[in-house]
Amino acid sequence: MNAPDQSTAPWDTPPAPDGRVSDSTDRNWVDRFAPGWSRPYLRLSRADRPAGTWLLLIPCWWSLTLAVAADPAGGRLEDLWIAGVCAVGAFLMRGAGCTWNDVTDRDIDGGVARTRSRPLPSGRVTVKQALAWMVLQAVVALFLLLTLHPMAILLGVISLAPVCIYPFMKRVTWWPQVFLGLAFNWGALLAWTAHTGTLGWPAVLLYLAGIAWTLFYDTIYACCDAEDDALIGVKSTARLFAESTGRWLFGFLVAASLLALAAAVLATAWSGILPMVLAIAGVWAFALRLHWQLRRFDRTDGGVCLRLFRDNRNAGLLMAAGFLAAALL
Repeated sequence: MNAPDQSTAPWDTPPAPDGRVSDSTDRNWVDRFAPGWSRPYLRLSRADRPAGTWLLLIPCWWSLTLAVAADPAGGRLEDLWIAGVCAVGAFLMRGAGCTWNDVTDRDIDGGVARTRSRPLPSGRVTVKQALAWMVLQAVVALFLLLTLHPMAILLGVISLAPVCIYPFMKRVTWWPQVFLGLAFNWGALLAWTAHTGTLGWPAVLLYLAGIAWTLFYDTIYACCDAEDDALIGVKSTARLFAESTGRWLFGFLVAASLLALAAAVLATAWSGILPMVLAIAGVWAFALRLHWQLRRFDRTDGGVCLRLFRDNRNAGLLMAAGFLAAALL
């Protein structure tokens, strides 16, 4: 099995003396503007690597905009609050989840080139400090959640289950990306319910589409660590698929696109031709962007895999834009 070529990856450099994490984005706001005392905590939350926050937020916006498009009464001022709660909540809960992940993986991360510079394995924060930071983020997110519809609150509380179990899955299954998908796309259920007060089939289809999308992008991301993961015994779809990874990615692309298409058609079936066309156009743009990534995918090049993973923000926003256009009619 060919392993990623770490010579092309950003973590193939000596650790930064200021504690900068090796796969952080260039000129990120944490390393440029945040006070020095706060940086280790913000790095625990991946605030210096915003791609994951976008990937948690985008399914929320998919679902909210599609719910508005499906609503004969259209949007209301409250939807702006829901969108804002989703944005801030995604930042906080991604931060809390990543902190929990780093606490559970602190021994594993020390043996992986890409992650050994993180605050816990590098010794810049203690486990107690990390846990306190995790609780603080979760409590603030809870206060925001409590402003939504009671059914959405219930869904938000239930979402803690997949968040808590995900970090342990890489030890017991070759498919930890499935459990990441269960956690990362929960917002598709929550945002729809926050607008409508009930859980609908379009939201469920979007949730399943998001899980397939997560399998696509996180398999690409896992290729960055395949060599180290093999040495320390961590499981992932990237290791499982090996030379067949490209074919599996194509399957995930098709599944995500077809499920999102079904959600868009079901939600806009009674909204008129133009909203349906715009929603379908968003799905089409999303699918084309994933295909563009797949054509450039090289599982042996860690740097390429990292860039393609980050590009999924753009793919997700393309579909969100189509749904938003449908909602605004």
